[in-house]
Amino acid sequence: MDNQQIFESRLDLSGLNEAVNNIRQQIGKVIVGQQDSIDLIITALLADGHVLIEGVPGVAKTLTSKLLAKTIQADFSRIQFTPDLMPSDILGTSVFNFKNSAFDFKKGPIFSNIVLIDEINRAPAKTQAALFEVMEERQISIEGNYFKMDYPFIILATQNPIEHEGTYRLPEAQLDRFIFKIEIDYPSLTDEVEILNRFHKNENKVNIDDIDAVLSAEALKKFRQLTGQINIESHLVEYIAQIVNKTRNSADLYIGASPRASLAILATSKAYAAINGRDFVTPEDIIKVALPVLKHRIILTPEKEMEGNTATEIINLLIQTIEVPR
Repeated sequence: MDNQQIFESRLDLSGLNEAVNNIRQQIGKVIVGQQDSIDLIITALLADGHVLIEGVPGVAKTLTSKLLAKTIQADFSRIQFTPDLMPSDILGTSVFNFKNSAFDFKKGPIFSNIVLIDEINRAPAKTQAALFEVMEERQISIEGNYFKMDYPFIILATQNPIEHEGTYRLPEAQLDRFIFKIEIDYPSLTDEVEILNRFHKNENKVNIDDIDAVLSAEALKKFRQLTGQINIESHLVEYIAQIVNKTRNSADLYIGASPRASLAILATSKAYAAINGRDFVTPEDIIKVALPVLKHRIILTPEKEMEGNTATEIINLLIQTIEVPR
């Protein structure tokens, strides 16, 4: 208890927790349930990472992303990916200026703070490749010129897991650049009843423009710096390394996770602890974030895929084989 009291007094997380609760409240004006997914998206935001959101049609993937963007005082851009989309449609292109007889670069929709990419797996590999540099380095190099992205910069991308016609599998190198893959499932029976009741009473007619921006870019930068100061004990750092190392030595996996996954678990476990009011990481924080960090970074062996196993099942089994440190 004494150690916990020392930890609790080390950092002042009151401002961060107030902002997180305000974001939850604003999104809750429209979205019923999905608290776990929303918390993970906020966690990724504090960890300065991009998010891939997967779910069947109609579970409010796009709406949740738009609502989160509205709660932050920053520019928002939405790009609908289609098979005929070209890299220049995203990054921008040079346009001849007749006034000065020179080419001017016209920025594309990627030049924003929060970018929602709808159905990211509908664009071909050439267009997907255009995102590699901007996702990793927060900059674009085009025609010998470099353009830095404004702060903050985060990509929220959605995809439908059951549609295959007219879609393209995302390259592993691009998947690795998403800090989380979050799967939004169907609502529970209780939540669906609440959705129906809201619709019946017209309470769902909340205009997105009525959602208040409760977090500024300056405050987000401050909270990200605060999150970096969250304490994590050395035995928990080793626990993270053990989890990731297990994925590389499993007979069930063809490809394991890279060191980028270890860094992602470290950063997001700190952020998840912070949004739960703690300035120290627990094993439960690590276990909570490990699944969305790892499941898009591993590849099952053909045998396991034929048996119907999923990445989620394999990761959970691997974590269970490691002794939880206390």
